[in-house]
Amino acid sequence: MLRYPARFDRDDDGGFVVTFPDIPEAIARGGTIEKALFMAADALTTAVDLYFEDRRTIPSPSTAEEGEELVALPESTSDAVLAFNEMLAKT
Repeated sequence: MLRYPARFDRDDDGGFVVTFPDIPEAIARGGTIEKALFMAADALTTAVDLYFEDRRTIPSPSTAEEGEELVALPESTSDAVLAFNEMLAKT
C-alpha cells in the first residue's frame, strides 16, 4: 500500500490544513486532527484520480520527514497507481 507523507499545519481557526509534498494538488482541512486525517485521505485519492485523467505519472511517495504523518491510499488505488505508472513508462 502506498503511503504519502503529509504535513498537518494549524490554521487560523484552530483546525488543520493538510498538504502533501509529493502530490501538491492534494490539500485538505479538518477542524480536528481526526477529521483532517480523514479529509486528507480523500483529497489524496481525488488528486490521484486527476493524474489518471491527465495521463500523468503519479509521483512515488517520498520518505516522511520529521513532523509529517503518512497517509495511505486504499490498496486498490495503490495497485492501480503502480500499474498505471508502469503502463506509462512503456509508452
